[in-house]
Amino acid sequence: MQPYGVNELRKMFLEFFESKGHLAMKSFSLVPHNDKSLLLINSGMAPLKPYFTGQEIPPRKRVTTCQKCIRTGDIENVGKTARHGTFFEMLGNFSFGDYFKEEAIQWTWEFLTEVVGLDPDRLYPSVYVDDDEAFEIWNKKIGIPADRIFKFGKEDNFWEHGSGPCGPCSEVYYDRGEKYGCGKPDCTVGCDCDRYMEIWNDVFTQFDNDGNGNYTELEQKNIDTGMGLERLASVVQDVESIFDVDTIKALRDHVCKLAEKEYGKTYDDDVSIRVITDHIRSVTFMISDGIMPSNEGRGYVLRRLLRRACRHGRLLGIRKGFLPELAQTVIAGSKDGYPELEEKKEFILEVISKEEEQFNRTIDQGLGILAEMTGELEKKGDKILSGEDAFRLYDTYGFPLDLTKEILEEKGIRVDEEGFQACMEVQRQKARGAREVTNYMGADVTVYESIDPEVTSKFVGYDNLTWKSEVSVLTTESEIVDALTEGQRGTVFVDETPFYATSGGQEADTGFIRSENGEFRVEDTVKLLGGKIGHVGVMTKGMIRKSDTVSLEVNGKKRALSARNHSATHLLQKALRTVLGTHVEQAGSSVNEDRLRFDFTHFSALSQDELEKVEEIVNEQIAKGLDVAVKNMPIEEAKKTGAQALFGEKYGEIVRVVDMSGFSIEFCGGTHVKNTSEIMAFKIISETGVAAGVRRIEALTSDGLLRYYAKTEEKLKHAAALLKATPDNLADKISHLLTENKTLSSEVESLKSRMAKEAAGDLMDQVEDVKGLKLLAAQIDGMEMNALRDMGDQLKEKLGEGVVVLASGNNGKVSLMATATENAMKRGAHAGNLVKGIAGLVGGGGGGRPNMAQAGGKNPAGIPDALKKAKEVLEGQLN
Repeated sequence: MQPYGVNELRKMFLEFFESKGHLAMKSFSLVPHNDKSLLLINSGMAPLKPYFTGQEIPPRKRVTTCQKCIRTGDIENVGKTARHGTFFEMLGNFSFGDYFKEEAIQWTWEFLTEVVGLDPDRLYPSVYVDDDEAFEIWNKKIGIPADRIFKFGKEDNFWEHGSGPCGPCSEVYYDRGEKYGCGKPDCTVGCDCDRYMEIWNDVFTQFDNDGNGNYTELEQKNIDTGMGLERLASVVQDVESIFDVDTIKALRDHVCKLAEKEYGKTYDDDVSIRVITDHIRSVTFMISDGIMPSNEGRGYVLRRLLRRACRHGRLLGIRKGFLPELAQTVIAGSKDGYPELEEKKEFILEVISKEEEQFNRTIDQGLGILAEMTGELEKKGDKILSGEDAFRLYDTYGFPLDLTKEILEEKGIRVDEEGFQACMEVQRQKARGAREVTNYMGADVTVYESIDPEVTSKFVGYDNLTWKSEVSVLTTESEIVDALTEGQRGTVFVDETPFYATSGGQEADTGFIRSENGEFRVEDTVKLLGGKIGHVGVMTKGMIRKSDTVSLEVNGKKRALSARNHSATHLLQKALRTVLGTHVEQAGSSVNEDRLRFDFTHFSALSQDELEKVEEIVNEQIAKGLDVAVKNMPIEEAKKTGAQALFGEKYGEIVRVVDMSGFSIEFCGGTHVKNTSEIMAFKIISETGVAAGVRRIEALTSDGLLRYYAKTEEKLKHAAALLKATPDNLADKISHLLTENKTLSSEVESLKSRMAKEAAGDLMDQVEDVKGLKLLAAQIDGMEMNALRDMGDQLKEKLGEGVVVLASGNNGKVSLMATATENAMKRGAHAGNLVKGIAGLVGGGGGGRPNMAQAGGKNPAGIPDALKKAKEVLEGQLN
């Protein structure tokens, strides 16, 4: 058997099934499409669910893929053994109502034995205990002796996921030899050791489960095959684990080189090496699909993987930023199968670098917080860190529990792990509560699922705002109906429509659908599974029936304004890449008739100079009157033009390219102007951050910009009128008022200072003796907190050594402050605890440091009691 590499095996598998009439499809994005049941794609069949359920018509009845996948359910075990990993590639061949068990099993055997060259005598199939058909195929057609075919129960050889399509499966195990075994005489298929490895799984989807354990035969039977590419490579290359196969070993060796460690020498080092090797693969692929680090959802998964890799780098003694260098090895090893890695290389490295830098700062902060926590424990003589504190370190600073435990063990302190797990469970419950109710597809359960999958819609609106078509389906909000009547809300489907459905950031068209007998106002247009376009709205008069020929009329003004804003986003993206660099990628957009919003990848706020340059470039291109050409072309041909693709988007073989005279060339399915001069002008209104590494620009064009200027002019005139000025001399007037205000403020502060000094002299008569220490507790009404603090400092100087407590009632609110001298603190005085002890009497709370503290309250009537209690609290503090 030839030790084929990972990239060779991927190619061999896809080409083999292409030769069997399968359409080889590129890997789908790791971001699930229209599936809220998954954060990340975790199996080869996950992106193909619509084809299995009949929600969409597949491009061909036979499909084959190599799908990138991520599973993080056992993330804590990754690295502890060589079995676990978060990233893997799943080879698959699929039949949607075409071939079934016999062909699937025969091709399994043919690929493994004839193409790859595995020894047939070392292959052992398993079948579901009641699947006699599969057993007979393996036994009679393939020729496997009955005693080498293993029958397993439902837990091992029956695939189902709640209600919905399900069926038995047949797995193939490979005997790797005694060196990988446990040495027991009865070791065989099903043993927990590493000798018999499952390498192939054919799922025969032939039943429908109603959710109550009742199974009925499906009319359309499907095949769902899965085979882990890395696992197959470990068998073919006869290596111990996935961490030893060619591409992953190259990455593992790179980690060892950076850490100056040798793999296989010490267990703890090996754990860290495996964690880093696995996690950097995951994060590199996730970022290439447009996932950005954040504190929720899949962005949090990415951040967690990155931080675990960073931490294990520290454990190995790697101090400098090292993850971008490893990501380059991932890209080099996988770009043959995933060219998008090379295309997005600069951006991937930038995101990883920034996140690593941020975590290194964060972990140092966390170490400081942990030091404070341990300091408090030592003062109390406590040897257990609470679960809440451990969870706060984990949740806020990214400190994994094992890192906290490791640091504390050195100080003889342990962690309340039960309390930590309780906090984790609260977080999980919140996450579960936030999940939406979904069907098997993971999509919202709606009336649209009941529509025949054969129903599709064709968009004809690029060049038409009106069109005649036949009504194919009508629905209310809960059921499919034959007619909609006046006052009813619902959705209209037609064969061909000029209405643009919300997609690519462009909001939907609105307008009217009219028949001879009725009128329907379109309030939204939605794109649904299977190429359906739904017109959502309300019947304003009469009735529309199924099969009526209707006239569809788009709101032309709204469409034109939306197109101007949409075209402006294309100019904006090119301008941003020109000014900031080619790492800029679109991270989202929202375009309607009023304004445009554009999210893009960048790692710092734009300076005023950068914003002005961007704005200037866009307006230059608008003034040039660039012609906008639109072409449909093969994706590879489009890439050669330099066309910019939307980050993380999945495209078909034919793409629509919008070319603005060579200045901006992008893949885009939206509507656009014919010439950039239609946009009129462009103005950036705001630039903000929306997530780590993602900035947002909001801008206006044409009518929206004119309305903005009109409102601004109106505000300017109003402001001028208030100051008895004109817009022309408003700046001079404001400048004069500011100078006058500064002079008056200076006089007021001088007057306050003089009054405070006079008051301080009077207040010194109220000094009391508390256990041989001076205490001045006094009320001075009408003072803000800043003035009260200044007064406190002056009185403390006059006092020499002691404690000052001041209270002020001002407009129904209370300000409290306390300050203590050095000698007073040595005797036990603590300003923070003193304030805390009296603030309740004025209806408030607060605290602070031993030398100075402050508080607020809502009960001025309680001030005398609070000041009296100050003496009592101070007495209790002094030693």
